[in-house]
Amino acid sequence: MSDTTPETRSVRLLRVGEQVRHILSDILARGDVHDEVLEKHLVSVTEVRMSPDLRHATVFVKPFLGKDEQVVLKALRTNTAYLQSEVARRVNLKYAAKLKFLIDESFDEGTRIDQLLRDPKVARDLEPGEGEAEG
Repeated sequence: MSDTTPETRSVRLLRVGEQVRHILSDILARGDVHDEVLEKHLVSVTEVRMSPDLRHATVFVKPFLGKDEQVVLKALRTNTAYLQSEVARRVNLKYAAKLKFLIDESFDEGTRIDQLLRDPKVARDLEPGEGEAEG
């Protein structure tokens, strides 16, 4: 592919990442992984970021209600070989991507910011003061 531009490569990374996310979500939702921890928890695959060479995939996950995050993460890491082989079987890539599982902290950060904005002291500072026009 001599005519690839940074934009087409970027789109391909996003497309492959989304494909991997769908496959992992499907595997986990159907209970294809025979693991007691994963069978007891609903796990959301929130994002998959592919490396530029498509050989590595960082998989961001969030257990339902944020419960037992570290236990779920350990179970996913224990079953990485199976998950990698399933992804490789279903995605047509030159190399099987190595999966790295991480907890998605973005929800926690959003909740923390929301709580800060609702704090009476912060809310008071955000209100238009005298002489300021409302937005």
